[in-house]
Amino acid sequence: MSQHRTPSAPAQDVIAALAVTPRLDVLGPIAARFIHALRLIALHERAGRDPVPELAVRLGGVEIAAKALILSHAIAASWPENIHVSRFCCRLLSHDELTIGAFIDAAARRDRAGFEAALTGLVRAERMHRLWEGALLLVAAELRSV
Repeated sequence: MSQHRTPSAPAQDVIAALAVTPRLDVLGPIAARFIHALRLIALHERAGRDPVPELAVRLGGVEIAAKALILSHAIAASWPENIHVSRFCCRLLSHDELTIGAFIDAAARRDRAGFEAALTGLVRAERMHRLWEGALLLVAAELRSV
């Protein structure tokens, strides 16, 4: 007799959702810009170069570039494993990028409960405050540049 069980309907729904590759356009504009910045930061880190000059040009200012870099470092320090990012030109999101985009979208709405819901079970509670503050600073810098 087989020891394998058939997953329950809710588990099957979760598995099916994980199989769907989300697109960048599901994110709000600030989160989408940050995902591009995160990919650019990863590209520069692999090449051993400072990403700030190019970030400043692409994001429209040194303040936004600095806030994006600070937030990326906070994410890297808080994430339970290496962050998986897609290629810079790709319109598809990794699951890490989707989660990061979700918490930035929540921060842009000043939705602390939505922010925590996006990270619960992934990031320890004592590390969430740093991500919340970093996301709010990025959002503020983005809004000042408009």
